[in-house]
Amino acid sequence: MQSDTTFMRHALALARRGLGRVAPNPSVGCVIVRNGEIVGRGWTQEGGRPHAEVVALADAGADAAGATVYVSLEPCAHHGASPPCSDALIAAGVARVVYALRDPDPRVDGAGHGKLAAAGIEIVAGVLEKEAEELNIGFLTRIRKNRPAVTLKLATSLDGKVALANGRSQWITGTGARAVSHQIRATHDAILTGIGTVLADDPALTCRLPGLTARSPLRVVLDGGLRLTPDREVAETAHEVPTLAITAVSEDDPRATTLKAVGVEVAGDMPVVDGRLDLEAVLKLLAERGITRLMVESGGELATAFLRRELVDELVWFRAPAIIGEDGVGAVRDLGLELLEFMPRFERRDVRSVGEDLVETYRPRN
Repeated sequence: MQSDTTFMRHALALARRGLGRVAPNPSVGCVIVRNGEIVGRGWTQEGGRPHAEVVALADAGADAAGATVYVSLEPCAHHGASPPCSDALIAAGVARVVYALRDPDPRVDGAGHGKLAAAGIEIVAGVLEKEAEELNIGFLTRIRKNRPAVTLKLATSLDGKVALANGRSQWITGTGARAVSHQIRATHDAILTGIGTVLADDPALTCRLPGLTARSPLRVVLDGGLRLTPDREVAETAHEVPTLAITAVSEDDPRATTLKAVGVEVAGDMPVVDGRLDLEAVLKLLAERGITRLMVESGGELATAFLRRELVDELVWFRAPAIIGEDGVGAVRDLGLELLEFMPRFERRDVRSVGEDLVETYRPRN
């Protein structure tokens, strides 16, 4: 008979399908097994409803009775937009529930476990817990820190440059690396950049891969002085792909009115620290909007600001096998370090080749 670990890996794989589509909910996967065979599968659907367990129970039908349920997060126990999943599991007559991660949401946080146990269902908790925590880092960070998890993406030459001295940067990495970047965008709820990047490069910040065009995340532009104009790509397409400009300027300012007329949402009167928008306040605002996973694609100054404030939860670094030289524009600017022990340190979690380029994934070292 296959092990609990094997079936939980299947549930986690299903959960990954919902990343970038279920905020503010967690992305959960569920597998229902009877007599060693999978009889039901499900994952959290777009917008967060229905939950994975409900989808899997519908798939299993009568075969759910007496079965084992593998779910990547503790089943919910509260009444929200839908009834508790724990009640649905009890009503279906399942015999055993195996879950990976306890849900830290105060409305759940052990209550689902308790309700299932009280109904006489056998429970096993903590199977592949670390993997489940990494998968739902966005949901967990929003609950624990009141901000989204931040993925910082950099694309550089081997010597860490993002552009020539004259500002030219297209393209340092190859088409394969850019395709991977679009895939990563699709797993995030929002993508953030600074007004400097918008004015210099006029990026679309969308997912432009077959099958993923509908999964472009919310576009967020940090624009303290509200220099964004309606003729920029992110503004021109704001009716097609949601765009949010975050600024220190009042929302009643004529510039804001002009942007709102073309479909750009404006969040104004944001606090400024040291001449820049307060990143902690920006992240809190996004968390309040339900954003759990934020991808940052920006110039060196904004990337450095996130690193300096220790707000990067994942670093994805694309490296091209090329050298630009000392006069190139660096991906990271002055961090103000005086001692080596203050360097931001990361541990490599993955490295792979994409065409001629390397894609390295890092998490902060604890």
